[in-house]
Amino acid sequence: MEKVGFLEKLRYRFDNLMSKGTGILLLSLASATAIMIAVISLIVWITQSGPTASFTELLWMGLMRAIDSGTVSWDTGSVGYIFLMFVTTLGGIFILSILIGILTTGIESKLDSLRKGRSRVIEKDQTIILGWSEQIFTIIEELIEANSSRKHACIVIMGNHDKSEMDDAIRERISDMKTTRIVTRQGNPIDIDDLTIVSLNTSRSIIILPEDDTRVIKTILAITNNPNKRSEPYNIVTVLKNPENIQLARIAGNNQAEIILSDTLISRIIAQTCRQPGLSTVYTELLDFDGDEIYFCDCRQAIGKTFGEVLFMFEKSTVIGIESHGKTYLNPPMDTVLQAGDVVIAISEDDDTIVAETDHQYSIDAGAIIQTLVTTPDRPEKTLILGWNDNAHLIIQEIDNYVAQESILTVVSDCVEEEDFQTALSQVINQRIELLKGDPKDRRILDELMVKNYDHVIILSNNSELDVQESDANTLVVLLQLRDISERLNCRFSVVSEMMDFRNKKLAEVTKVNDFIVSEKLISLMLTQVSENKMINMVFEDLFDAAGSELYIKKAAKYIITGTAVNYYTLVEAAKRKNEIVIGYVIADEQKDAQKNYGIYINPAKSTVVSLADQDSVIVIAED
Repeated sequence: MEKVGFLEKLRYRFDNLMSKGTGILLLSLASATAIMIAVISLIVWITQSGPTASFTELLWMGLMRAIDSGTVSWDTGSVGYIFLMFVTTLGGIFILSILIGILTTGIESKLDSLRKGRSRVIEKDQTIILGWSEQIFTIIEELIEANSSRKHACIVIMGNHDKSEMDDAIRERISDMKTTRIVTRQGNPIDIDDLTIVSLNTSRSIIILPEDDTRVIKTILAITNNPNKRSEPYNIVTVLKNPENIQLARIAGNNQAEIILSDTLISRIIAQTCRQPGLSTVYTELLDFDGDEIYFCDCRQAIGKTFGEVLFMFEKSTVIGIESHGKTYLNPPMDTVLQAGDVVIAISEDDDTIVAETDHQYSIDAGAIIQTLVTTPDRPEKTLILGWNDNAHLIIQEIDNYVAQESILTVVSDCVEEEDFQTALSQVINQRIELLKGDPKDRRILDELMVKNYDHVIILSNNSELDVQESDANTLVVLLQLRDISERLNCRFSVVSEMMDFRNKKLAEVTKVNDFIVSEKLISLMLTQVSENKMINMVFEDLFDAAGSELYIKKAAKYIITGTAVNYYTLVEAAKRKNEIVIGYVIADEQKDAQKNYGIYINPAKSTVVSLADQDSVIVIAED
């Protein structure tokens, strides 16, 4: 065995000491200083060469000379005493230099650690966002709006990006934080050790940003299988693309995770919106926290009353359903009696504006209500889809749930795989699907198609081959050409365009189309809503599903005599007689005006007096 010398051992121990951090170095430095002063003071005390015989005073004098090098210049006495004080001063200068270096290095190291965002968060009732993507800015904006009535609200973000980069991006995109503080940390959401940094056990809710389904499920597992997890369930909200992964995610989450299916959600919204212009604006109004949203209210005054009676009890809120025994029921039968424990579901400006009025007086203009129920048979519809993406077959399947038999759907794209197209064919019953190979931007193709008088046009983004800006640029080109064709041929058709970046919506407004489906924004809004109240997910699943009650925009002439000034109570009564719930109205003359929210008015006060024209519409929740 090779022998190790004393100096090598000493060097090895010194290296170990230096690697133990700033605290140990400072302690070692303080010990060396104390030992040096004590030894020199002891020598002076034994030799009695100093100006005093007190050992304590000698220690103090040695400390002063170690700290302040100028003190030695005033020393007098024997040569031995002056020499020892000079040695103490030299030692002090040497030690002080090392101290400054250690402190500088320690402070820099601490600042570097803070910049990396690896320190533990000490917060309470915070919303945690795991992951980083473009969607996060919409989520933050909505959470800030939702927290505006809460003091000292906090959002904690953990992403795989540098902390300083995340902080700069947030400051650049979001100027007004209102009452909310934002804390960022760098880490891996699927790492259990990293998750301890964000203090999961004190969280209000946890939002997992959508990525690959497998990674999302791993993140859920990391949260719910943490050995130090809290006893009460977490409020986890996330997004998956594949419906087959829902059951696996729920098992991983131990029933603590609320799952949103992004592809299914967007496909249903596009399918419904293409047949009802303006519906996307209604959904956005209900999903964001700016304006009116959906709330749950425990209203004792409603217990024992029928649902039809409850509709008139709230001046500034619109009742749309009830929650009973953990299940939500939208637009239940009007004679449904609310039982103890039932909760009212209402659209309102805020949760504190849902105020029941049991003894207020109101009038209904029964003479203005259309009494007869006129039904017209459904006619076949013609739908044109320009472009193709991963959700196209889902959109075609959802449209098939609404259209009459013998309807026609035409797809124009140069990137449709035969297997995908056959999948779409196998899923439809009421439609005949035609495929035209070509570029949707080709004006010659558009001119030939639009003379066929299509009822609805859907423009899909290419979300696989092109980047976000190039995909949106192609959509804008198609929109501009459709606007020109519509004006030249004097034909009317509904247009729904899918866009990737919400900021490009401003550019698209020149096309005078009021239905833009920005997938990422809608998913972000949905995530935020469900993080505040997971029961909201059940409400929107019901609204988006073809079965049961959905949102419809119907002509006002089906409900009241147009041109007659009536209060909103009269509209509520007119819809109630058809077993429907009116939640707002649409002014046709304002549908091209973005400043007036495209003429859409949600949840007006029931005392509001309106005069709707023949082209105006009402927004209702109905079975069909």
